[in-house]
Amino acid sequence: MAGGGRAVEIAPDRLEGWYARFAVRNEGVRSTELTAETVTVIADNGVVAVATVPFGPLKAEGTTAGLAVAPLIEHALISRRIALLLVRRGGHSVGIARGGVIVQSRTDRHLVQGRSAAGGWSQQRFARRREGQARVALRSAAEDAFEVLVPQLSEVDAVVLGGDRRALESLREDRRLAPLFQRAEPRVLDIAEPRRTVLEDAAERAVAVAITLSGP
Repeated sequence: MAGGGRAVEIAPDRLEGWYARFAVRNEGVRSTELTAETVTVIADNGVVAVATVPFGPLKAEGTTAGLAVAPLIEHALISRRIALLLVRRGGHSVGIARGGVIVQSRTDRHLVQGRSAAGGWSQQRFARRREGQARVALRSAAEDAFEVLVPQLSEVDAVVLGGDRRALESLREDRRLAPLFQRAEPRVLDIAEPRRTVLEDAAERAVAVAITLSGP
């Protein structure tokens, strides 16, 4: 683990073992700092592991000698009902997950052509066609999000977004989806083109704890 920073995503049921191995590989743990948003573990060899608290705040704060991550593990293991909205150019997938498992979903794909190498009027016509295709795709994503996710917002514990940030920002302008975006977690998942298998993977990643490692 020594040498340079990197990020990992750890499933809740693997957190305890991950931290135990972290301590062994890095000559023990010097201290643990708990805040509402992060848990920082400093190893005896100087390696630092900063976990971002998912679905915060964490109801524990303070600095303790040694490894003291039980509050984070307990928090991460809580079973949550999550709304997922994944959008990229030409495709989207929305779903409801419970404990990392999809229980309801809707996925759709639309043709959005790539960029053209042609110039002049041909390029302009191509660009207009492409913009029109993108609008249709985003309109479909907004409709599915409104029909599947918005009615269940009172029953979910969190909203997790994924995909292309520009596409998500376009959807944010739809006033019908304002309650959805107001509930969204800060982290936006980096995903492949949305499809059912990608949605299932996102459901697992949504409940994982993101940890950034850095140090000597």
